Amino acid sequence: MNEFTRITINPDQMNGQPCIRGMRLTVARVLDLLETYPDRAELFREFPELEEEDIAEALGYASVVIGQRRGIQDAKKSKP
Repeated sequence: MNEFTRITINPDQMNGQPCIRGMRLTVARVLDLLETYPDRAELFREFPELEEEDIAEALGYASVVIGQRRGIQDAKKSKP
């Protein structure tokens, strides 16, 4: 997997879900927040601990994970 310096995974935190910089803010939650707050300025007002780089890494991380799952599903489909 790519190197994501802002994504942390700790089995003792948030049930091992990938989080932003060790905070109790999961990658999944950040993706949900992007839908809820399409205006980034409003998002940053509501979540001042969140940084633009966190969002970029959350999106990149999600893209890699989805791509890996798609590759696994495609491999399963191609097996006889």
